[in-house]
Amino acid sequence: MNEIIPARHLTAEVSLPGSKSYTNRALIIAALADGTSKLTNVLKSDDTRAMADAIRAFDIQVEEDDVSYTVHGKSGKLTAPQSPIDMQHSGTGARLVCALAALAPGRTVVTGSARLQERPFGELINGLQQLGGTLSSINQTGSVPVAIEGGSLPGGTCTINGTVSSQFFTALLLIAPYAERDVCITVTGEQTSKPYIDLTIDIMNSFGVQVHNHDYQRYEVIANQRYHGQAYTVECDASSASYFMAIAALTQSTIRINGFNPQSIQGDADFALVMESMGCRITRGETWIEISGPDELQAIEKEMNRMPDTVQTLAVVAACAKGITKITNVANLRVKETDRLQATTAELRKTGIQVEELDDGLIIHGGESHAAEIETYNDHRMAMAFACLGTNTSGIRIKNPEVVTKSFPDFWKKLADIDIKVK
Repeated sequence: MNEIIPARHLTAEVSLPGSKSYTNRALIIAALADGTSKLTNVLKSDDTRAMADAIRAFDIQVEEDDVSYTVHGKSGKLTAPQSPIDMQHSGTGARLVCALAALAPGRTVVTGSARLQERPFGELINGLQQLGGTLSSINQTGSVPVAIEGGSLPGGTCTINGTVSSQFFTALLLIAPYAERDVCITVTGEQTSKPYIDLTIDIMNSFGVQVHNHDYQRYEVIANQRYHGQAYTVECDASSASYFMAIAALTQSTIRINGFNPQSIQGDADFALVMESMGCRITRGETWIEISGPDELQAIEKEMNRMPDTVQTLAVVAACAKGITKITNVANLRVKETDRLQATTAELRKTGIQVEELDDGLIIHGGESHAAEIETYNDHRMAMAFACLGTNTSGIRIKNPEVVTKSFPDFWKKLADIDIKVK
């Protein structure tokens, strides 16, 4: 258990790891590419290591050091693995690997942790089947374990629900260039987490494949395009940056985040604007962003569908703000590593904060929080968000602190780097 010691008026700088979202997508693309790709500034975490191991299972050579992966692509020629691929807790990784397996001749089984087996995969299975893939949920729950009979993917058209997860669309888009025919994906309902679609299209374009995005209602990929192996640098992880923005806000500090791309299309990069609306001062450079916290934080009303991974972080900042903060349009948080709306409500109430749980969000009454032991629910973002609260409130103790290795293994070390003490 880690207890965070509150701080005030820090002046600090921090450098953060590469984006998990970009790293996982880059590994899939590099595996399919023609030639070798050198991926640098990658994130090394539980999720990305699970992805690299999955790529190796398809007989793709992957070399690595502390900050890079070198992937020897085989122009889409994959071999189905002999044993099931265990994606552990990685929802993104499991969905991307299920799609990748549709291109590998033979039978691939993708599985994962007990919680992963509760998360939805049905729309991905449905989409792949419409494109000619042969796969099924082994336990008939619409989740993993999933069995894929891979080989050539006919392509064509499919229609899937956009309201559950953008990862279904990312998985289909990433393999679409290797289908026999053009691929057209139609969205029913409102496309959730649109910045993650932008991110997927951006990295596909960087490796030589064009995607036509028709206002997030339809996506088209022309057949016979191919990814080309290359050197690719992964940009700083905006989700990880959000914790240090929150710490600056909560401790009346000034924190500069080096390596941050102010023009990033990562949705979570806009968390800086959220902090600005609550009273923080934001300064931007070409390769950094600096956040200065105010004497008093102000409550806001914010629709957060574009940056759902920062909702827990916003919630703990709102707990210390003046007034009532309302967070909406994030119902999909209920099918993440845990039900994040329910978990955040429960843990904030432990600290004395009044919270109303909505179907798609939270209403948080800012006030005086107090000491509490925080359950993480095996969710890395619960641990890191409530660690931020601990920089403002005495006696916040985080259970199972090692859960941060899923996305940010150096999180506790980075707190020490900005002079936040943990005992």
